Amino acid sequence: MDTKKLTLTIVFAAIAITLNPAITHLSVPAPFDPGLFYQIWEIPIVIALLIISPISGIAVCLLNTSVLFILFPGALPTGPLYNMLACLSMQAGIYATIVIGKKVHAHKNPQTSLLASIKWLTAATTIGILTRTTFMTIIHYFALPQPPPIGFGLNPVLTNAFLPLSALFNATLALYTIPLSWIIAHQIQKALHLTLPRNSNITKLKSYKPALN
Repeated sequence: MDTKKLTLTIVFAAIAITLNPAITHLSVPAPFDPGLFYQIWEIPIVIALLIISPISGIAVCLLNTSVLFILFPGALPTGPLYNMLACLSMQAGIYATIVIGKKVHAHKNPQTSLLASIKWLTAATTIGILTRTTFMTIIHYFALPQPPPIGFGLNPVLTNAFLPLSALFNATLALYTIPLSWIIAHQIQKALHLTLPRNSNITKLKSYKPALN
């Protein structure tokens, strides 16, 4: 990772940490489970994935998780670990869409139309939701019956009752996180292209922006 990419990664990590509810109070409890919180700290993480690289997205996620353990662990001390897994599984779905899009449009003009952008965003959001909800449902199925700090020691009935709520939470969180991240990332990309000289090394980032071009 070159210096400019590293700098951008640190910037997005700082933004994600700053958006922590313990600092900004920007979170809303889910109406169906007050122990689950809708938040926006994952948006900078997804932006880092989109405009820099998957490694940057993972790095920002890991840095944010380390701070969550200290400032906003949630109902369980291991809560930030589950958030990290949820975020990474969502990123995997987004990245899968990027890889598929590269292959599908390999011999086409890289400048996409508005309709093509909407199609990509719909696909990325859908696949991101599927990977996140599927992975976390499996994780919760095995983790929730465990005693603290891994789980809540729930019996099978309570575990099965919670799984749909968990899936709903993860799906709806991804439903607004991915589109907002894409919109903001697109604007950042445009701003960077306008303000940086053509021969700047940061233009190498163009090689990893199939979704945003």
